[in-house]
Amino acid sequence: MSAWNTDQGADFRGPLDVTRAATVVTDARNTVIGWSLGAERLFGYRSREIVGRPLTTFLPPGPTPSPPPPPPPPSPLPQYRGNDVRVALRRDGTETIVAVDECPLPGAGTAVRVLVATELKDLRLWDSRLALLHGLATQSPVGLAIYDADLRLTWCNTAFEREIGRPFAEFRGLRADELYSDGRFVTKGHPPTLDAVMRHVLETGEPYLDLHFQGRPPSDPDTEHLWSCAYYRLQDADGRVVGVCEDAFDISDRYRAQRRLALLVEAGRGIGTALDVVVTAEKITEVSVPAFASTVTVDLARMVLEGEVPATSGTAAMPLVRVSSRSADGAGAGEAGTARSPVEYPSGSPQDRSLSSGGLVLDNTTLVVPLRAGNGLLGLVTFVRDAESATFDGGEVALADELVARTAVSVDNARRYTRERIAALALQRQLLPQQLPETSAVDLAHRYLPTDDVTGVGGDWFDVIPLSGSRVGLVVGDVVGHGLQAAATMGRLRTTVRAFAQMDMDPVELLSRLDDLVAQSAEEQGGGPGGPAGDHADVTTGATCLYAVYDPVSRRCVMARAGHLPPAVVDPEGRVAFPDLPAGPPLGLGGLPFESLETELPVGSLLALFTDGLVEARDHDIDHGLDTLGRVLGDRHAPLEELCDRALAELVPSGSTADDTALLLVRTRELDTSQVVEWELPAEPVAAGRVRDLATRQLHHWGLDDLSFTTELVASELVTNAVRYAEGPIQVRLIRDRTLLCEVADAGHTSPHLRHSGEDDEGGRGLFIVAQLVQRWGTRYSQSGKTIWTEQAFPAAE
Repeated sequence: MSAWNTDQGADFRGPLDVTRAATVVTDARNTVIGWSLGAERLFGYRSREIVGRPLTTFLPPGPTPSPPPPPPPPSPLPQYRGNDVRVALRRDGTETIVAVDECPLPGAGTAVRVLVATELKDLRLWDSRLALLHGLATQSPVGLAIYDADLRLTWCNTAFEREIGRPFAEFRGLRADELYSDGRFVTKGHPPTLDAVMRHVLETGEPYLDLHFQGRPPSDPDTEHLWSCAYYRLQDADGRVVGVCEDAFDISDRYRAQRRLALLVEAGRGIGTALDVVVTAEKITEVSVPAFASTVTVDLARMVLEGEVPATSGTAAMPLVRVSSRSADGAGAGEAGTARSPVEYPSGSPQDRSLSSGGLVLDNTTLVVPLRAGNGLLGLVTFVRDAESATFDGGEVALADELVARTAVSVDNARRYTRERIAALALQRQLLPQQLPETSAVDLAHRYLPTDDVTGVGGDWFDVIPLSGSRVGLVVGDVVGHGLQAAATMGRLRTTVRAFAQMDMDPVELLSRLDDLVAQSAEEQGGGPGGPAGDHADVTTGATCLYAVYDPVSRRCVMARAGHLPPAVVDPEGRVAFPDLPAGPPLGLGGLPFESLETELPVGSLLALFTDGLVEARDHDIDHGLDTLGRVLGDRHAPLEELCDRALAELVPSGSTADDTALLLVRTRELDTSQVVEWELPAEPVAAGRVRDLATRQLHHWGLDDLSFTTELVASELVTNAVRYAEGPIQVRLIRDRTLLCEVADAGHTSPHLRHSGEDDEGGRGLFIVAQLVQRWGTRYSQSGKTIWTEQAFPAAE
């Protein structure tokens, strides 16, 4: 009641209503001839004191001054909602701002017009009340409905009408139980039906708050919803009961999220407590039935039960066996140790599609999620709901994916390798790239032949590393020796190169850092300078490496090598060249600095990186191998895969050599000019606003309006940092590639650092916010300064 002013009670008449406002009647000379009680209250004059006096006695003409503080109200306007705003003088000499409306009186009598006036603040308060009522009726997300004493619907707001899905006129007069015939209250300790709850409120006047009602709204009859409801009795001004009001807010999403969280907590307690494949599979069925699905089955690859490495390809034909099954009717899994028959799924079934694609499949009330461990497929988990139950929504699909992921980790931890050769092959799969990333910079093809087909382990390696700005890093290297030790060393070098490359080091700096680490490792293990040589010397010493970076925007390639063979470069016309790239010493030897070579590669150029095992053999020298390789690569019309096969057929006809063989072919591409936009801005504070406008327009042109807000914030923050801490001018570049790239370059060399600001710090949060909004970010340096880059994933539709 306090918000509506206790002196006015529940009076809903407007302040300019003639029964409440100050009413004044004047004649043709603006002399007061009529004076109401409201006018006496507002202006302080009694009727006998003012009748016969001019209107200007209390309502002088002239401009309306602003009222004095404190607190200063909004400056009066000449009109407010069509009413004149004036300064009136009370009998005691004080001023008040009033809203005045007037109406001429017809007829030939003395009374010419009638004026009604009220304080402007009262009129504005009344407008606020009307806005509140209008908002509740049309804008509020809370469904509001009024039922009369017979519990029949007499009024509802827009949210309630939207929930029913029909115009109000079509369901007016219905009872609540008729609108939600299958609904029920799930809150304990209260009447179960809508009719009983509202009848209790009408009879006792006791309101109900936060009652949870479950049902299916007419607008969404296939989905169970949950509402938080409140009910309270309505009475008129005389205290007579006129009905009951219902407030209902849909909390279905929150309720489902709470259930999913509870299920995850329960799964965390049980899954993974035993290093046993079958026990782990049974636990996920126990947790999921009946809280999540009516039936859950777990099928595993037979090789997983035998402790073998899970398959990474050909999973569609992978033999599966049923290890656990549970239904809401009490059916459970067979006892451990019993014979398990193969499970076959027909072509086109959800399970078959999941095996073929390697991803989860949702088909009506059936959800199939693959059990994955790294690149390996362990099996399938199938969740099934009854036909009457709702299908799986997006949150539930994510929950199932999380449950299966936890189960997969536990199943994978339960596996045991039993043979050394299996361990060696697994090591090789981990050390060499199984599948090169797809990039917009180059087309790729590769081949690798180990020396020892039995162990499958060697010291040669290659890699393709996506870098910032749509660039790509190309690596090939050779480690002395063979076997597990050489493979392990190769893995260390490959991992180190990837780590340095992700720091956007140029080729010279990367090889220098790598050389330092190799030399340090050799000294620690006694195989370096000053240390005893022996069987345990680090085989990394003497390893070779070639590292190149190609930029598809500028079409420039920068490369450097450490004792490795130079690459072969084939232009679009088929001319082959081996660039005069300074060799540099092998890794770990030191002595000479590394040097790089930068060259521009036309679109369609072929770059071949290889190890000496490809071009060097007992029956011919290295020059002959290079000539043969150049002749094969000179066929500019052949696909890359065919060139790889032909190179191996010409140079390694037997299929094996005395040394490992690695070959990496890349054909350069160029980003279309429509994918790249660049601006140069002055190092001034206005640059941040300018870049926001430019970015917004460009993203709209690209159809990426969903990323506008994030990109505006990221670009303006990075430009602001450049203006504040670096030197100009500032270069801003947007690249639409597989992701949206934003780059801000300046002439400074100081790297920004991500930090957490204290609660009382006035700044320092910008880069932290940027890091939370983007997928990746980083800094790279050049001779002219530095570039800070960010990467954002496209919306799902992209």
